[in-house]
Amino acid sequence: MSFLEINGRAVGYRLLGDSALPLVVLAHPLGMSQVVWDELLPGLLPHYRVLSWDLPGHGSSAAWSGNEITPAALAAEALALAEVAGAERFHFVGTSIGGVIGQQLLSQHAERLLSATLTNTGAVIGTRDAWQTRAAAVREKGLAAMAVDIVPRWFGPKACEAQPALLKGWNTIMGRGDANSYSLLCEMLGACDFSDRLGEPGVPLLLVGGRDDVATPPESLEHLACCAEAGEPVILEQVGHVPSVEAPESVGRLLLEHIGKV
Repeated sequence: MSFLEINGRAVGYRLLGDSALPLVVLAHPLGMSQVVWDELLPGLLPHYRVLSWDLPGHGSSAAWSGNEITPAALAAEALALAEVAGAERFHFVGTSIGGVIGQQLLSQHAERLLSATLTNTGAVIGTRDAWQTRAAAVREKGLAAMAVDIVPRWFGPKACEAQPALLKGWNTIMGRGDANSYSLLCEMLGACDFSDRLGEPGVPLLLVGGRDDVATPPESLEHLACCAEAGEPVILEQVGHVPSVEAPESVGRLLLEHIGKV
């Protein structure tokens, strides 16, 4: 684990692999951490250098100090970390809010991207009212209390049956996060709408979803595909909101096939 100070905050990141290889940047979902990518690393590292990082108040990254978080601010973190890796251009992979960061990069910094893979996300995710309600509840009750209701929405039945401790483990990880940073990210998601900001970015784009995803169902990916003039999304059967955890072999195969074409 390494740390980079960005605007006075310590941001925790991992940079793994041969510096001569192309860079892949990974952005994790809300409430989780960069460990969601661990099962993909053995397949990626023989071919790519890999950079992952923790969102504000998540994992090893310090809490957000301001009153607002924007997609532009999170994209700026990704670009600052890519600079540390010495990469002018890179492949980007993001899930959920990580996919929102990817949309910001596609809309404002497409020249920096070799490719983009966005999973379980949308041009719009949920509703402003729902995100405001969750933000208020987290500030009042704390993340540990709210995790019991939120974490079960992340995973499909198959993953929960295969890994009996999966929900308890992620309840613990989410509960250790910073409630205000999480709430600010909820408010950001409530205000996000990339429907008219993408067009055809000129960057090879792969969209992936899960059939059992209740947070960003397949329809969300299909709408995003229309907005970005992208190909039909790949929808994984018996997978929920976090395919890198639930179906790492399938995700790894799709990812290597997509970025390997560039």
